[in-house]
Amino acid sequence: MQETRVHFQEELAQLESQALGGLDLVVEALNRVMEALEHQDVELATMVIADDDRIDGRYLEVHQGILSLLARQAPVATDLRLVAALLDVVKHMERMGDQCVNIAKMLPVAGNEPPVEEEILKRLLKMGRQAAFQVAQAKQAFASRDVALAEDLVIQDDVIDRLNREIFREVLDCSGDADTREWSLLMMLVARSIERIGDNAVDIGEQTAFVVTGLFREFQDASHPDLNSE
Repeated sequence: MQETRVHFQEELAQLESQALGGLDLVVEALNRVMEALEHQDVELATMVIADDDRIDGRYLEVHQGILSLLARQAPVATDLRLVAALLDVVKHMERMGDQCVNIAKMLPVAGNEPPVEEEILKRLLKMGRQAAFQVAQAKQAFASRDVALAEDLVIQDDVIDRLNREIFREVLDCSGDADTREWSLLMMLVARSIERIGDNAVDIGEQTAFVVTGLFREFQDASHPDLNSE
């Protein structure tokens, strides 16, 4: 019985490692798609779209591995919390990968040499760097079961939300020609995708707290009750 338990723990730890490794794939995809955006590199954007199969594959690998583990062995309560959290982590991982694909798909629509508004692009690149940082922080918090670090993701996410609002205002104030306005509107959609990646990182942080405490709560409600009162 003890040997079976040890084997279960080893398999679960391996699945956690695979799930958290998937977050590294998200950071890689996000950094590449932001590079494609900065240089208007449609070919690189196409590669990001094709590479999303790696993230989808990791999702299926972990998801099926967990189901197989549950079919063979019954976890105790603490293990069940981790199992539930890992299923949530890979769901958010897959969603963040999809957002990177959404950004990549905007570039061919914008064209190879679009009329770029530098202030909008600058804010988008800053958003992308911040989102990549948050995904990495979410991974670190989960791996170390650090609730304080997980809760800090809400504060970090404020940076993305502020930049998103600034881009929205920039787009509204855009007074360029029709092509420039079209590009600006596309970039507003890019900003929205980055904002969603930040939200998913916060969601992973919430799963960290759930694993540690056994209670699920939304960080924004608990830590930022006035977040949307501006």
